[in-house]
Amino acid sequence: MRKKRERFFYRFLEILPGFLSCGTLILSFFLSFYAPTVVAIFIILFDLYWLLKVIYFVFHQIFSFSEMKKNLNTNWKEKIKEFKNWREIYHLICLPFYKEGKEIIESSVLALKEANYPKEKMMIILAVEERGGEKAKKIAKEMKEKYEKDFFKFFVFVHPQNLPGEIAGKGSNVNFAIKKAKEEIKKLGIAKENILFSVFDVDTRVYPDYFLCLTYHYLKLGKPQNRAFQPIPIYNNNIWQAPFFSRIVATSNTFWQMIQQERPEQLVTYSSHSLPFSLFDKIEYPKEVVSDDSRIFWKAFFAFDGNFRVVPLFYPVSMDAVLGKNLISTIVNQYKQQRRWAWGSENIPFVIFNFLKNKKIPLSTKIKQTFIIMEGFWAWATASLLIFFLGWLPIFVGGKKFRHSLFGFNLPFLTQKLMFLASFGIFVCGALSLMMIPQRKSFRKKIFLFFQWLFLPLTLIFFGCFPALDAQIRLMIGKYLGFWPTEKIRK
Repeated sequence: MRKKRERFFYRFLEILPGFLSCGTLILSFFLSFYAPTVVAIFIILFDLYWLLKVIYFVFHQIFSFSEMKKNLNTNWKEKIKEFKNWREIYHLICLPFYKEGKEIIESSVLALKEANYPKEKMMIILAVEERGGEKAKKIAKEMKEKYEKDFFKFFVFVHPQNLPGEIAGKGSNVNFAIKKAKEEIKKLGIAKENILFSVFDVDTRVYPDYFLCLTYHYLKLGKPQNRAFQPIPIYNNNIWQAPFFSRIVATSNTFWQMIQQERPEQLVTYSSHSLPFSLFDKIEYPKEVVSDDSRIFWKAFFAFDGNFRVVPLFYPVSMDAVLGKNLISTIVNQYKQQRRWAWGSENIPFVIFNFLKNKKIPLSTKIKQTFIIMEGFWAWATASLLIFFLGWLPIFVGGKKFRHSLFGFNLPFLTQKLMFLASFGIFVCGALSLMMIPQRKSFRKKIFLFFQWLFLPLTLIFFGCFPALDAQIRLMIGKYLGFWPTEKIRK
């Protein structure tokens, strides 16, 4: 009976994100007809709130960019010598893949080969999906034969399809690879606290000093087993090949991750990240969810009764922006990728449910983290629509009486001024994006790259609000998403 009540309550929590987001938009729409003054007050306050958030974000964004540039210019080969035992640390790097092309995988392996870390301390895992077919296995075999001499160990693990209790995708593949790696590590006799496990998307190219920087932070903190380490993803691999909207979405994600690095109390593992290998003696890598990269953080957070944090590295890794075979497929791929990321709202019921069960985590932490995750997904699904569309609705549908009222007369002026002030954030994004891209294009191309940010409002709606609402409504009605692997194409 208790389990039945828990399942009912968990289902209620799954409904909650979509209910709040849809409820906000529906209520704003209908109140624009019947209580336009109420909506006008709400919109003005919301725009003011968002202006303050933009200012707050921009400062964090600039400071994070400055810190990243400093770390890129740091001589990590010298800095790591502060720790005489740094050569004890091994790096186990997992590259899970499905049907990605050989050129994608090889470029990532080559970046690992060229990294400034002793190769006799680096172990590579190519985690192949059996459902990828013989072509995927052949590519993995070729990579092993070609590059195994360059590393201490080079493993190829084939993840069987249709294992019970799994969702086919990156998480279940990594989970299987970790189990196989444990067997191999046991044979080698390496202490697990001396191994850092990095799970990278297969298109991830590390910058040269990534592992030196990672090792330094790990040793500086005294080899903590209750910490994860997060680089900043920069989508430079194919940035010039991607269409403008794909570049905006990719770079916006980079900026968001930079902002989060400045707010470590809100930072959650994302995409490519690193963890102590000993962590997997305490918990399993998530194999039953789509959003495995964030769920691993929450599983560790509860396993350590709230004493688990992500350490920001302020150091980049380079990845692919979304690109399809043609413009239409790129649009579809971009939407599906954003919807998959927005499916991270599945963590909301998991987090709230486990907060209620765990009595050791302070109440203040529970309230704060619940607000952060709820507000984040709510804003993702609603903010852009409220600012750029619903904010003007009362003027058109609120009636003549409202339009001639003090609020009705001043609403367009106030919202326009607030959004004009907030738009300086767009120009900051444009300037920083120019500083981060490979400088190999003409001045005309760079100017276009800067002014493409004028399309940010439309991009935020079509590749932000809509896929987020899509994901939350699916969760609300129980139409659960499976893992959709983003197509990797380079021209």
